[in-house]
Parts: sequence; C-alpha cells; structure tokens
Amino acid sequence: MPATTLFISDLHLCGTRPAITRLFLDFLRQRARNADALYILGDLFEYWIGDEAVEQEEFRGIVRGLRALTSAGTPVFVMHGNRDFLMADGFEKATGCRLLGDPAKIDLHGAPTLLMHGDSLCTDDVEYMAFRVQVRNPAWQREFLARSVAERDRIVRDFREISKNSTASKKPEIMDVNQNAVEAIMREHGVRRLIHGHTHRPKEHAFTLDGRPARRMVLGDWYEQGSVLSVDAHGWVLEGLPLEKTVKSEKMKVKS
Repeated sequence: MPATTLFISDLHLCGTRPAITRLFLDFLRQRARNADALYILGDLFEYWIGDEAVEQEEFRGIVRGLRALTSAGTPVFVMHGNRDFLMADGFEKATGCRLLGDPAKIDLHGAPTLLMHGDSLCTDDVEYMAFRVQVRNPAWQREFLARSVAERDRIVRDFREISKNSTASKKPEIMDVNQNAVEAIMREHGVRRLIHGHTHRPKEHAFTLDGRPARRMVLGDWYEQGSVLSVDAHGWVLEGLPLEKTVKSEKMKVKS
C-alpha cells in the first residue's frame, strides 16, 4: 500500500460536543494508525487557555488519544488556529505532537506544498485581521497567560460570544480567503499547491498562477462536513466522514 498522509482541520473540540470528540478518537485509533503522518491544520480545539488545558477534564481524553497515536509511531503535526493559538511546549510534551509554524512548506510525495490554517488569507475581513494581530502579539500573550486559569477561561468564553455575534453580521464573502493573498503567499514560497482550513468550505480550487496550473485544497470543519484529505503518490482525495446524528444535534445546541 502506498504511504498515505492525512490532513484535517477545524474540529473545534470541546466539552459541549462529545460526539465529535468520540468521532475524532475513533479516527485516531483506526484511520490515523495506518497513515504515514497526520497533519491537523488549526482549530483542533474550540479554545485553548494555555497549556494548563491539557489537565482540563474536557480535553484529557483527547490528549491521551493523541499520545497513544504518536507513541504507536504515527507522526502528528499540529498548526495553530484562530481558536487554539496558545498551544505551546506543554501541549507537545503531553501529546507527542509537533507544532508547526504557519505557513509551513513540506514535500508532499514529491510536490512542494504549503500548509496554512487559512485565517491570515482572509484579508477582506479587516476587523478580524486587527484582532488577529492583537492576540498573536507576544506581549499580549504574556499578559494573558499571567492571569489565573479561571480568569483566562472567562475571557476566552467572552471572546467566543463576541466572535459569534460578529460573524453573524458579516457577509460570507468577507470571511473567505482573498485570491490575491493566496497567490502572493504561494508565489513567496515557490509552490503550486496549498492546503488550508478555517473557512469551513471544503473544495478543491484550480487556477492559474503566473501562467502555470495551481491547486488550493480547502478542508471542511468537523461539525458539518467531517472532512479529511488523503494524499498519496497517486493523488489527492477529499473525503467526508460519517457524522452521527448526535453530532448534528450538538451543532444545533451550540448555535441556540
């Protein structure tokens, strides 16, 4: 069998979505065990208050599941998302995963490929881009992490509510990637393949970059599409995963 590399993103795991956590743990025990490597391109968690979260009850099983997979020999690479950008050394030590920079350029079965979460490409969303600059500032992060766990948890939950309200009022096209930004980053890194998540719009986009064919693969989230990209020497396949009825029910509860 050819070596297979798996890509997923935007699971948004948290205590209020136990069915998605079960789906993910089954995925780690079964599908991912046979993979050459697993890449998680951001927003593995709905929120991350700092690496003290590895001991929080809602995340302990996930941490154990990742550790079991990496201990069994499957490399797992995790990229920060816009929800879990505070993962650091403590997360790596607890899970055995390796954190990736964003963007990250890899050789994917002979093809130079750029990996991103995707939020930095949404340049038309000026409000979000300003927020991203704020929370990615090392000084802001140091000040935030100096607060108590309880205070950080409260602040993050407030951010989530603000984000929901803000997103509901924005036009969908504003929250999608900007094609000029896509082409600029691919040109900068000398690639013709890009894989990212964030927008929750799974699809393969084919276009021309400087007169040559280029491809952009968008991964879907796990509370609507259950998306996984499988890549081997023969090509790319973007698949859906079977979502339980309880997953869809949880999605409705979170929205309400």
